[in-house]
Parts: sequence; C-alpha cells; structure tokens
Amino acid sequence: MLNLNKMAEQILKINKGIYTHHDKVKYAYKTKPGLTKEIVMEISRQKNEPEWMLKKRLEAFEIFKKLPMPKWGPDLKDLDLSKIIYYQKADAKKASSWDDLPKEIKNTFEKLGIPEAERNVLAGTGAQYESEIVYHSLKKQWEDKGVIFLDCDVALKKHEALFKKYFMTSCISPSLHKFSALHAAVWSGGTFIYVPKNVKLTMPLQAYFRMNAKAAGQFEHTLIIIDKGAEVHYIEGCSAPQYNANSLHAGCVEIHVMENAKARYSSIENWSKNTYNLNTKRAIVEKNGTIEWVNGNMGSRNTMLYPTSILKGENAKSDFIGIAFAGKGQNQDTGTKVYHLAKNTTSTVKSKSISKDGGITSYRGLLHIKKGAVDSKSHVRCDALMMDSISESNTFPYMDVQEKESDLGHEASVGKINAEQIFYLMSRGLSQEDATRMIVSGFIEPVVKKLPLEYAVELNRLIEIEMESSLS
Repeated sequence: MLNLNKMAEQILKINKGIYTHHDKVKYAYKTKPGLTKEIVMEISRQKNEPEWMLKKRLEAFEIFKKLPMPKWGPDLKDLDLSKIIYYQKADAKKASSWDDLPKEIKNTFEKLGIPEAERNVLAGTGAQYESEIVYHSLKKQWEDKGVIFLDCDVALKKHEALFKKYFMTSCISPSLHKFSALHAAVWSGGTFIYVPKNVKLTMPLQAYFRMNAKAAGQFEHTLIIIDKGAEVHYIEGCSAPQYNANSLHAGCVEIHVMENAKARYSSIENWSKNTYNLNTKRAIVEKNGTIEWVNGNMGSRNTMLYPTSILKGENAKSDFIGIAFAGKGQNQDTGTKVYHLAKNTTSTVKSKSISKDGGITSYRGLLHIKKGAVDSKSHVRCDALMMDSISESNTFPYMDVQEKESDLGHEASVGKINAEQIFYLMSRGLSQEDATRMIVSGFIEPVVKKLPLEYAVELNRLIEIEMESSLS
C-alpha cells in the first residue's frame, strides 16, 4: 500500500522549510515576468499549437485585460501579476520511466512518494514540473480497453477534434472570471482523460503538480470525459517550496460525466504559504450520472476554490466533501456550487474547516434549483472549529430556489476548543497535546471516514503535523 504517511510528512517538510531550497534544475526556456500579447503568442509557438488554439489564447488574453479582480473574498492586493513568470520549461524531455528523468527532478518526486504510488495502487501517473509534464504513464491493461490518459499538450495533437470540442467550451468559459481568462491565455500541461463506454477503472489515475521556482505561475489544465456507463477515480496532489516572493496557481478542471457514468475527483492541495491558489473546477453531469468531489486544502496564503456541479440530466447526482485548514497568515475561502437543472437531481455538501493562530476559513456556497427541476433534493452541512480566540470562521451560503416542489436543507455550526474539554481529557491521563489532537480528530472523523483510505490517512497526518507545529 502507498505510504501516504511518509508522503504527507515530506510535503509538510517542504512547506515548513526543511526543503526550502529549490532543486538546482536547468531551464530550457522561461518567459520574462509579466504578461503581454507577445508572451501569449510565444507560449503557443513553443508548443507548436494549431492556429485555433492560438486564437483562443489571444481572445482570452483580451478578456483577461478587461475583467476586474475579484472584489470579494480574500484580499488579493499583494498579488502582483506583473511579477509572475507565466511559462518556464525545465531542461528535461518527457519520460515514461522514472529512471529517464534528470536526477534533480526525479529526487523531488521521490521525496513525495510518487514512484511508489505508481508501483502499488495506480492505473496511471502523470507528473508536472513548472509549466510542463515531465512524466506520464498508463498501465497496458487500461490502454487495451481504450482508456486515454495523456498530458493535455500531447492530447491536443493526438486527439485534436475531441480536445477542441470540450476544451473551455460548455463547461468553463474564459469569460467566467478574470482568472479563468488568464488560464485560457497561458495554460500549459495538465491531464487529459477519456474513458470509453462501460469501462470502469478499478484503480485510480493520479497526477502531481510541482511549482519549484521563485515567483512562479502554474496553469495546468485537466480535461476529463467519462463516456456512458464508465467510471473513473482521478487524484491530484500539489505542492511548492516557500520563498519570499508570491506565486500563483490558477489551474482549471473540466469534467464531463455522460449518461450513467461516474467520476470521483480527489485533490489534496498543500501549496506553500506564499502561493495564491485561485483554481477553477466544474463538472457537467448528464442523466443518471454522478460526480464526487473530495477536496483537502491545507496550504497557500489565499485560496479561492469552489468546485461546481451542473446537474444537467434527470437523476444526476453530486456529492461534495471538503476539508480546509488555515493557520497564521492563511485565508481559505472554499466551498461549492451546485446547479439543479433537471428533475430528480440530488446533491449533498459536507464541509469542515479548522482555523488556528489567526487563520481565516470561509465556506462560500451556491445552490440553484431551476424552475421545472421538480423533486430535486439538496442538503448542505458546514461545521467549523476554531482553535483559539484570534482565528476566524465564516459561512456565506446562497440559495436560489425557483421550484417549489424541491427539498433542501442547510445546517451550520461553529465551535471552539474550550478549557473544560481539555481539562476533562487531561484528567483521564492525556497530555494537553494528545487531548487537543483527540478533539480535532473527532471533529473531522465524520468526513474523513468517507474518504478513500489512503487519503484519509494522509489528511489525518497532515492535520496532525500542523497541530504539532501549533502546539510546539
């Protein structure tokens, strides 16, 4: 089994400073800081893209220049977009064997346990370093069934018609907001998945994204198409070392779940504390389809992330499970959006957050039930735990219900660890640290038990390490 305890510890060590130096990797090419039309064109030229993609990039760049920065949520005033490097390519050819990677890059991923994961529990693995995928592999048993698992740059060339049909068209538009437009202009790397009709992957696919350079930007694109009756579980992990300059992550995830299909998307994002995580994730779900979101947000300075389910077909279903952890200097603004557009659609939302040392967590959600979407059902549960009196927790739910024949509910609670709880447990022989850890574990247990086993272990360990840091 994948040693995610070890992997979690390594991620935390990287972000806490034990591996603060970036690996001395040579770069084949990198743009100057800031973004211009010429840089957008150069990114496309470097990738030898078709004309329609360059046109799409340039149109998105014009939209980006016109759209304002978000006026709500975390303060983005310290994010200077003119200082971000939007494209940089390590001096490494993409490999299908770990042994073929340059030593410096291979060492980075080995510290995170990626090769071990591939050997033990994964159907396929991808690894992105800065702006480019450096490793990608799919086990032959799934290739033989017609599964496509490629990085997006390769998929654009090998499956251009399919890519063009789904890339930032019906699911995520460049005009959605400023950072979706930015993404469409400068995207690079990421994952493309197509699962044929009635193929059910019994092993997960995984990609890991690493920003290693100072003042870096990463804009990977994930495009997943699950055909009728098919199933897939896709896992993403993210990390970056700590610098004294801000970095930006603005990826996009588009998931198309066809009739009777099922997709689970699991993501553990543990960016360093100088990273702005402004990600966009959306899924369109057809008749009898299911989308499951499993999100863990541990790192980054500011996060704005709201995975969205568009329940387009009758009996479509969405399940969202999210855990956010904010420490000193962190603002985790997370949640989900669900659009019920058809009859008998169902959604559940379960969100947990922990804040300490002045950290800020916020649940921001939207529930929309369209007129005519009769017998739609939704339940939202938000629970927050504050570790001290200087931390902050907020809930911003918004419900737009246009159909009377629907069933929905919303529950929210905010609690603090108080002296009485600690005293009681200490009177039973526990230390203060163990007592605090037990209370936190009990708080997140209802959510963690619904996670895949390996990720439940990882999230528990990540939070445990953060708690140890807080109490030391």
